Amino acid sequence: MAKDLWAIIREEISDQLLQEPDLASYLSKRILAHQDLASAISELLAGKLATDDVPQNTLKGVFDEALRNDDSILEATTNDLLAIRERDPAVQHYSTAILYFKGFQALQAYRIGHWLWQQDRRGMALLLQSRISEVFAVDIHPAARIGSGILVDHATGIVIGETSVLEDNISILQSVTLGGTGKEIGDRHPKIKSGVLISAGAAILGNVTIGEGAWIGAGSVVLQDIPPHTTVVGVPGKVVGTPRTKQPALDMDHHLNNKD
Repeated sequence: MAKDLWAIIREEISDQLLQEPDLASYLSKRILAHQDLASAISELLAGKLATDDVPQNTLKGVFDEALRNDDSILEATTNDLLAIRERDPAVQHYSTAILYFKGFQALQAYRIGHWLWQQDRRGMALLLQSRISEVFAVDIHPAARIGSGILVDHATGIVIGETSVLEDNISILQSVTLGGTGKEIGDRHPKIKSGVLISAGAAILGNVTIGEGAWIGAGSVVLQDIPPHTTVVGVPGKVVGTPRTKQPALDMDHHLNNKD
């Protein structure tokens, strides 16, 4: 699938070169100069996250190593691209997410950080987390476990804590916090099931479970388990009805069916 998708992305860039020739150098360097999606992602992220102390070539070597040794990273990247293209009406091309969307870029950098964490390379993983936060304003602990088919829309201010677990096919908008309450140690962060839509500014705190296909409304604060296929709003969050669809993350539908 990644190979087929890469061919589509290269075609997109060829069309864009005709429309915007002044971007020829940029688009060629970021896309056309690469043989595959893994190479393009690796170089793009390394360029954005490099520092004087950890230069681009060093980071690219680390990123290439991760992608070479764990096929699931590129598989998840591909599924994330498909999710963005399907769910975000602002995206007409896969290449748009790769080149310009910091939510996608931050998530892919996290995936490499997570691989490093699993390899017990904690220092490099934490350095990467810090750089992702500085560059993209997205703070994801490298120990968090995140599935694929994830849409991170706009992304600014998103925080995902160390023991968070996110299943596949979840959509998250800006300024969302998946955090602890500040009182526990150990397993202390949320567990988000598949199909969940978390709207802008929502905070889900503690080791709570958000059931499959739930929708957490904008600005809500959730401190307890939420049943599947329910809509939650308010501070503290309360069940007020059900989403219109079984998988609100996929439809991005912010309407609800009333509880009564």
